[in-house]
Amino acid sequence: MAGRINRAIAKLAVDKPAFYTGGHTGAELTFETGVRMAETWADYINVGFEHGPLDLPGLNQFMQGMASVRTPPPTVLVELPFEGRSAAFVEYNAWQVRQLLTIGVHGFLLCHAETPGAVEALVRTVRYTFRGGTRGAGGQDAASQIWGVSPADYMELADPWPLNPDGELLIGLKIENMRALANAYETTRVPGVAFAEWGPADMSMSHGFRTTSAGLARPELRAARQRVLDACQAAGIFFLDGATKESLQDRLQEGVRIFAGTEPLKQLAKSMT
Repeated sequence: MAGRINRAIAKLAVDKPAFYTGGHTGAELTFETGVRMAETWADYINVGFEHGPLDLPGLNQFMQGMASVRTPPPTVLVELPFEGRSAAFVEYNAWQVRQLLTIGVHGFLLCHAETPGAVEALVRTVRYTFRGGTRGAGGQDAASQIWGVSPADYMELADPWPLNPDGELLIGLKIENMRALANAYETTRVPGVAFAEWGPADMSMSHGFRTTSAGLARPELRAARQRVLDACQAAGIFFLDGATKESLQDRLQEGVRIFAGTEPLKQLAKSMT
């Protein structure tokens, strides 16, 4: 769909790879950084609040900085600070999602997404009450200014894709421990989820291994990755993984469509697709 708010959705909707920038910690969240990042090469910016500080004022300034240069601004997805251990765990922390949506972000990654109930609770939290969710009126004025649309249009567009084909919000899952792995086929099928990853470092630790290259090469870890990939394909959603220039072609062929990467890697992918 041309003219989308969410750059990553624009790529995924036509089965093109999407590349992101941004780590699990260390995000520089200022107005000035937002101005600079308005010209990012990436299809989305990852903001790591799972391990990094929950800096809502800083993120607000960052989003405003990007929006001062262009609207809609580059896409921003947030790694949520809380884990998907249960529906109750997500519901207790739903205030964070509401405030992040008001700031104008474009989606979330639910870390340690262990149960279908937890994932369903996140989808309800993101959706407006007129669509059966729990998000109420009040934040649409501020968020719409970031997106560059009217408040009424924002309320129509702020819904998970591909559950809503016109939605501009992305929900991803980190299936990164053994409990989450056992439920991978169930959680990835929850309506409203767009993608998932296997979280190799945490998955390794969950198996009792260190996060070394030798540990990640163990057959148990290779099997875990394959299970999450298979679950994503069975559910018809996208798989996120890393790649190098040497492994990129193989990753694309096996169905990976979301990558942590660099601008040169993104350009290389263009020549392969």
